[in-house]
Amino acid sequence: MPTLRLALCQVNPSVGDISGNAEHVRAWTRRAADAGAQLVLFPEMMLTGYPVEDLVFRRSFVAASKAALDRLAADLAADGLGELPVVVGYLDADGPPQVSGDAEPGRGARNAAALLHRGEVVARYFKHHLPNYGVFDEDRYFVPGGMLTVVRLGGVDVALTICEDLWQAGGPFAAARQVGVGLVVNINGSPYELNKDDIRLPLVRRRAAEAGATIAYVNMIGGQDELVFEGDSMIVAADGTLLTRAPQFVEHLLVHDVALPEATERGAHPAAGETDGVELADGLRVVRRTVDSIPPAPTGPAAAGGVIEPVADEAEVWQALVLGLRDYVDKNRFPSVVLGLSGGIDSAVVAAIAVDALGADRVVGVSLPSQHSSEHSREDAADLAKRTGLDYRIEPIQPMVDTFLANMSLSGIAVENLQARVRGVILMALSNQEGHLVLTTGNKSELAVGYSTLYGDSVGGFNPIKDVWKTLVWRLAKWRNAEAARLGGTPPIPENSIGKPPSAELSPGQLDSDTLPDYDVLDPILIGYIDGDLGREGLVASGHTPAMVDKVLRMVDTAEYKRRQSAPGTKISMKAFGRDRRLPITNRWREHG
Repeated sequence: MPTLRLALCQVNPSVGDISGNAEHVRAWTRRAADAGAQLVLFPEMMLTGYPVEDLVFRRSFVAASKAALDRLAADLAADGLGELPVVVGYLDADGPPQVSGDAEPGRGARNAAALLHRGEVVARYFKHHLPNYGVFDEDRYFVPGGMLTVVRLGGVDVALTICEDLWQAGGPFAAARQVGVGLVVNINGSPYELNKDDIRLPLVRRRAAEAGATIAYVNMIGGQDELVFEGDSMIVAADGTLLTRAPQFVEHLLVHDVALPEATERGAHPAAGETDGVELADGLRVVRRTVDSIPPAPTGPAAAGGVIEPVADEAEVWQALVLGLRDYVDKNRFPSVVLGLSGGIDSAVVAAIAVDALGADRVVGVSLPSQHSSEHSREDAADLAKRTGLDYRIEPIQPMVDTFLANMSLSGIAVENLQARVRGVILMALSNQEGHLVLTTGNKSELAVGYSTLYGDSVGGFNPIKDVWKTLVWRLAKWRNAEAARLGGTPPIPENSIGKPPSAELSPGQLDSDTLPDYDVLDPILIGYIDGDLGREGLVASGHTPAMVDKVLRMVDTAEYKRRQSAPGTKISMKAFGRDRRLPITNRWREHG
């Protein structure tokens, strides 16, 4: 039985940086070669980054991707790596990109994988299943492939597949069993959601059983706008055994020796590597290629990549938020960030995430006290700054508020919102003056019910906790402090910020509970309505009182116009605002009474 040393390159590409991504491939291929690899795998659309969205409609972009692929093949050979087969994702097209959804079969942009060897593109595969749900719009962008590409190398038949092909029964994996492959390669740009790693392993096992073959699953890591990719690459044997699994949220070279069945005459190749004409599952046809030689099997001990066990939910989410913020800031070339520090839990958690992501020297925290700001809130903001070491400033807003009120007759909520908007003006002025990206600090619960001031506390270019429910914000704070203590460090978040009742402090004695239900009551209703798409009847049947359900749903439905104007933020749930949940602003359908 042949053994192949596989190298899964769990790396972080950047959308649009085709030359930089190609250099990444060259560098990691060298690392794989040094580890004795015989087959190297990179993620979905590695050359272009993923998702490219409407860049797919620019012919120059498609042409650049195709040209870069040919150039990469030649560069790898020039690097002395030509004998090592490399699978890399890229953007292809076998005709003009189609803007409409009714592209002619076989003509249009393709989400593609290529196998590079000896300076050439030896094989290509076009993604068969195109996801069109949640954050995915691939029916808008791509034409599905109709061929299963099988490459014989090292005495093993290897099938190429891409991401969604794994998530659908039948199709390429059923076809792989029909033609008797020993290994199915699956390259991915699979975005993170909480507990998705618990779903992914059973899914890979099902596909391994369906294909009757080992599966090598490689996923990218990194942040791309709202999306974050966590890696979690793995190899699963045909019998479902987990052979090796990579850590989450870090670049990683996963090298593992895999014993695979030898190719048989059942998989005999037709002349010139053309399709053998046999129709397979889902109407696919097989096209076969052969790689004549690969690096020899390494001597010495077998390579074992190890198995990384999943971490606690809070640790997983924290890593996702840190990576999402870091890549948004760095890939968009912001030198630093600035945020308002109120002394409350939300701004404290955002500040701690920012310091973990960027370092304290790139984070500016500004206390913006008014006459209603309590002494303990000011002290808590200063305490957080001391614990984290960020650049701490104080900018009192009351003189500016008083100037407005001397020239305008305002009262009630208008005065409350004025204070929030003055704070927003100060933060944006610091951004303009010093180049910082402004971070806003509203959590998902507040965004859901519209508990924010447009152009005030909602102002900013990125919101790290946009997709984090308030109850989870508290859990994250407690976990981060406990983790710091476990590692012998200073807990970054003051206990007062965690324990005190939440308040916007825009009027005397104000508490969130004056306007909102307790978050332990509010969040389950919001999770059911937003994440679970439950209607009023379903929420009441779940045990919530009709009056409370009506109150919460009314707040959610009337706040859609606010959410549409909110800053992007890292997606961690199955139903993030903006990317996943898209409702009309002008909408008279109501679930509530």
